[in-house]
Amino acid sequence: MDQLLDSFLTYLTIEKGLSKNTLESYGRDVRKFLTFLEEGQTKTVQDIKYENILDFLSDFKKQDFSDTTTVRTIVSIKQFFKYLLLEKIIKDDPTSQIHTPKMKKSIPGVISLEDVEKVLASPDESTPEGIRDLAMLEVLYATGIRVSELISLKLNDVNSEMGFVIVYGKGSKERIVPIGGQAQEKLKTYMGESRLKLLKGREAKELFVTRRGKGMTRQGFWKLIKNYALKTGITKNISPHTLRHSFATHLLERGADLRTIQIMLGHSDISTTQIYTHVENERLKEIHKKYHPRS
Repeated sequence: MDQLLDSFLTYLTIEKGLSKNTLESYGRDVRKFLTFLEEGQTKTVQDIKYENILDFLSDFKKQDFSDTTTVRTIVSIKQFFKYLLLEKIIKDDPTSQIHTPKMKKSIPGVISLEDVEKVLASPDESTPEGIRDLAMLEVLYATGIRVSELISLKLNDVNSEMGFVIVYGKGSKERIVPIGGQAQEKLKTYMGESRLKLLKGREAKELFVTRRGKGMTRQGFWKLIKNYALKTGITKNISPHTLRHSFATHLLERGADLRTIQIMLGHSDISTTQIYTHVENERLKEIHKKYHPRS
C-alpha cells in the first residue's frame, strides 16, 4: 500500500499543486491510517471497509488530538480514497458516509501596535544575525505573509527599489505584496551587508540564510520570534502567525477594506478574511464597556 500512497502524493503534487507542508501532512495522515489497517491484518485497499475506517477514527479519538488535526486527518483519508476511485483501483468509496466535521473559525491572536514595536526593537543590529532577524520581522509585519512564504522567498522575489515582494502562496499561487518604507530599508541593509557575512562566500537562492549558508527554517524562525517576545516581556503566546494576524487587524482598524486585505493575505475566499472583522468588533465592545457610562 506504500506504493499507492507514493502515487497519491505524486498526483497531489502535479494535479493539485499543493505546498510541501500540506503534502507532508497528507502523507503522515494516510500513512498512519494504512499502518493501523495493516496491523489489523488488512492487506489491500480493496479490502478496506467503512467499519475499518470507523475503527481507526475511534482509536484516533482516544489519543486526544486537536480538532484541527482530526479534521485534517479525515480530509486526507477521504482525498486518498477519491484518488483510488478516480484511478479505478477501487469500485466503491468506503468514506462516502464519513462526514468531515465543520471547524469553528477561531478569532486569531493579535498584539497591539505598541507590542509589535517592542518586538521589532529587540534584535541586536550590531550582528549579522540581528540585522537578518529584524529584516524578517519587518517584512513579516509589513506584508502579512505566512511564515512558510517568508522563508521560501528567493533573492529574485524581492524588488527593494520598487518596494514589493513576489510571494508564492498555497497552491503555488503568485501574488505581489508591497513591503513599505521601514521594511524596505531594513531589507536593503540585510541584503547589502549581513547576508554576505552569513554566507561567507557561499551561494544560496534563499533570501534569508543562516551562518551555515542554508535557508532559514520554519522551526528556526519560530524559536527566534518566541525568544524576542520573551525578551520584551510579552507574556501573551506569540508566533509568526501573530504578526500576520496583527498586520490584518491593524490595517482594518485604520480603514483598509476587506478585499484589499484579502489580496495581500492570499486568501482565496473573503469569508476567511472576514474573521478579522470579529477581532475589530471585540475591540469595539471592550472600548464601549470600558468608557460608556451605562455599560
